[in-house]
Amino acid sequence: MACNMGYAVSKGYQGRGLMKKLCDHVIGYAFSELQLNRIMANYMPDNQRSEVLLRRLGFVKEGLAKNYLRINGSWEDHVLTSLVNPHSR
Repeated sequence: MACNMGYAVSKGYQGRGLMKKLCDHVIGYAFSELQLNRIMANYMPDNQRSEVLLRRLGFVKEGLAKNYLRINGSWEDHVLTSLVNPHSR
């Protein structure tokens, strides 16, 4: 009863709060309608925008995955985060 959440927005739309609104909606749907227990989201350590977004959404850091994904030909580390449904305990 868990999922991985990914997200992206074009540069022209960054900094407008759109991603927070969209993610809030997705999280609400995942926890209430789908009754998931846990949502996981990962980001590259130097991606401060994602770090701030996930923190504002309530995600908690759980660790660092070394060489987690191959992106543009290079293995990249990722910070692992999660958000647990407060109503599923």
